[in-house]
Amino acid sequence: MELKMPEVREDLLESRGRVVSELEEILGKAKVISSEEGRRVYDSDGLTLYRSDSLVVVLAGDKGDVVSVMGYAGDRGIPVVTRGAGTGLTGGALPVRDGILLVMSGLDRILEVDEENMSACVESGVTNVSISEAVMELGLFYAPDPSSQLACSIGGNVAENSGGAHCLKYGVTSHNLLGLELVMMGGEVVRLGGKGMDMEEWDWLGLLTGSEGMLGVVTEVTVRLRASPETARAVLIGFDKVKDAALCIEKVMSEGMTPACMEFMDGMCVKACESFSGAGYPLDVEALMVVECDGSREEVDSEIERLRLLAEDFSYKHFRVSESEEERERIWRGRKGAFSAVARLRPDYMTMDGTIARGKLAEVLERIEALSVSYGILVGNVFHAGDGNMHPLILFDGENEGEGERALELAMETLRISVEAGGVISGEHGIGIEKRDMMGLMFSEDDMICQLAYKRAFDGDWLLNPGKVFPLDVANDFRARYT
Repeated sequence: MELKMPEVREDLLESRGRVVSELEEILGKAKVISSEEGRRVYDSDGLTLYRSDSLVVVLAGDKGDVVSVMGYAGDRGIPVVTRGAGTGLTGGALPVRDGILLVMSGLDRILEVDEENMSACVESGVTNVSISEAVMELGLFYAPDPSSQLACSIGGNVAENSGGAHCLKYGVTSHNLLGLELVMMGGEVVRLGGKGMDMEEWDWLGLLTGSEGMLGVVTEVTVRLRASPETARAVLIGFDKVKDAALCIEKVMSEGMTPACMEFMDGMCVKACESFSGAGYPLDVEALMVVECDGSREEVDSEIERLRLLAEDFSYKHFRVSESEEERERIWRGRKGAFSAVARLRPDYMTMDGTIARGKLAEVLERIEALSVSYGILVGNVFHAGDGNMHPLILFDGENEGEGERALELAMETLRISVEAGGVISGEHGIGIEKRDMMGLMFSEDDMICQLAYKRAFDGDWLLNPGKVFPLDVANDFRARYT
């Protein structure tokens, strides 16, 4: 689909051969991908509606490579787009035709595990799940767990402020981040934070987390580790009506309960996940809550009983508690595989992540169902219900004339609904290009100008991840007035 992006510098396109040769001399030929076929592998992230070429692809192997590329690009005014594992869902890692695509997955070392300070320092290409695996024997874990945690990188998690199922009790990336090392445009290396829980200076970590690669390139991340709970059990609660499940979720939270996780699936997603993973989900329900309770055995037993009593008020049809660790893991494999499972239902899909107040779940789900009928587009719902992070899955066939455009319109309407319900347009996926032109739903032009002032302070030549996050007219007007 056509996407408006910043004007391409033809002089850089014409000098591709020289740029490639110079980068090969600096980094070695093995780290530079210049062929059209090779570049095509990296022409999109998880938002495959949009694809773009790059000037050249660089596979960074260590921090020194990143410093070299950023110094080289800064000296010559070449744009740089950073890519981790490519699992992002908003086009944040979409290349630009006249820029370097800097791939960070080669920075994959766990540098230090500090058991005493309950922290770990890792390179930005380390996968999310690898951190917990590395500290499991110490009785520790890293809490944020996006559905893509087997593949997604910690640097990408920082870029988007990713959450995951456990964010309800343990918080998103920003709540579990202690320090960052990043390379600025031009090659300067900057360290922020450390192993302490608080920073004496301004909250630079808060500014950088969720900045989508527009301010600097993260090379190292220091994360907070937590003690593994004594026990954890998964609970499946099935309902005949979507509204009953939504109201039950609202009731659980209003009663002051904070399970480790509380997820929602509608009947279509339940069937797709069960067919895909054999998780043991009931197939005769229209809505399913997947809840995890963790803590001491006594605490978990008490919380599960409270859940059962609350669910009775909404006439639950199924209530099942995992009886073994293997069963608990199987239940979560089904939920974590949801995006892959629904991909078998249609050739294409988009996943939104507008986030709402939990008291609006029932209302918003009804409005999304009405949109699905109105547009003639199938929509499934599987999401982090505990923190109101909606993930409507908009299923379509891009080969059918006009269907992709209708699906995109429907997707943007779900964001309008989220904002009208007192929410926001992104809970964890970021803005990228997907929601770029919807920023005005949440922010005034003055708000965006304030944000762009930070962008200018970090990247005064506007070379990092151009064309993302801010509507092009707002960004161009700012540059014309203040550069």
